[in-house]
Amino acid sequence: MHPTPFTSIRSTRATIDELCSAKAAAMAVAAKGEEMTPEHEEEVIIVGAGQSGLAAAACLSVRGVASCLVLERDDCVASLWRHRAYDRLRLHLPKRHCALPRAPHAAAAPDYLPRDDFAAYLDAYASRFGVRTRLRREVRSARHDAARARWLVDAVDLATGKAERYAARHLVAAAGENDERVVPEVPGMDTFPGKVVHSADYRSAGAFKGRSVLVVGCGNSGFEIAYDLAAGGAAAVSIAVRGEVHLVSREVWSVGMALQRYLPTWAVDKVVLLMCAVVFGGDTARYGLRRPAVGPFAMKMTTPAYPVFDVGTFAKIRSGEIRVVPAGIKSVRGGDVEFADGRRHAFDAIVFATGYRSTTKQWLKSDDGLIGDDGMAGRSYPNHWKGENGLYCAGMVRRGIYGSGEDAELIADDISKQMKRRSSEPVHNGHISNGSP
Repeated sequence: MHPTPFTSIRSTRATIDELCSAKAAAMAVAAKGEEMTPEHEEEVIIVGAGQSGLAAAACLSVRGVASCLVLERDDCVASLWRHRAYDRLRLHLPKRHCALPRAPHAAAAPDYLPRDDFAAYLDAYASRFGVRTRLRREVRSARHDAARARWLVDAVDLATGKAERYAARHLVAAAGENDERVVPEVPGMDTFPGKVVHSADYRSAGAFKGRSVLVVGCGNSGFEIAYDLAAGGAAAVSIAVRGEVHLVSREVWSVGMALQRYLPTWAVDKVVLLMCAVVFGGDTARYGLRRPAVGPFAMKMTTPAYPVFDVGTFAKIRSGEIRVVPAGIKSVRGGDVEFADGRRHAFDAIVFATGYRSTTKQWLKSDDGLIGDDGMAGRSYPNHWKGENGLYCAGMVRRGIYGSGEDAELIADDISKQMKRRSSEPVHNGHISNGSP
């Protein structure tokens, strides 16, 4: 049977589009002096081998989707927990809320898992579900080729410098929000003579013993590092708290999570704030820790902000071992730091606990609204995880480990259903009858 003229034209146009795409990619590679390896095709490509990427791959595996590959820039899975987490870090929620799909934590495991235990859990998780990874692959670009109905993912093997091209019917963005460290530009910082690190490089207080240290940032990392420094022998510890913060205890937050099943969010917030007032002895604002007008659970649901879990920091603030400076840094002159409220203090070291940002928007070439300008999910929960043309995102809506698992199940279920539907469609002369690729 001969193709119709329309089919021939469409086929020729698709061929031309493919050749142009391939030529453009080859020219870009040549311009960078990189060698391009042959194209590698999979049903699903996942970008990021953190908890979200591993969960998505595992859920696809149990549904029989074997053609799934995870690309990871770092040299291991769960690199956040191995390479960018301080020694004393523990999960803030009980282990029952921190398990990935189909793999509960062992009964003997601590209720609040330490960093190394959770990293080992993720290793075992990847092994258990046969997650296929290619490490040291930095994704530079991912775009949808309509002619082929495939996502074309360009990456570089950081070990060899070779450029690689991957093609997949489905693409899952799972690089998360903790990808690129954020360090504010402070006038005069280049004159500071002491040690300056981002929290990603902080491990313990050992390197800061006997020093006066400023911690910049009032998130969980900032508060925990300030505590670690004060308990670990720093001569003096200050923490710059520019904004408002909800300080909670792990126990109070667990009660709030249980109440969410029975009460509206506003009522849960009232109970949680009442319990916090009891635990912290009244209003924390008198210690420089002003609470937002929005309750902690409502804030977590509607903004990127997280509550801060107290690990002993507040007791040291109350005792004077940790000084709160309720303002951001304005400038630095030598060892002196000037704050926005006019105060000046001298320090020997500065730790920037100023967080991270997502880089997904830098490499993902898509305008369907799935990913917002900040690199995170552009749509609100629960409609955040699926885009157009086989594009998905996992763990990009700030719902923690549990949210990563929930996204993974939804994505895997959707992809497996599409694959089953395609396999059941009748085929004529090597083409699916409805013209789908």
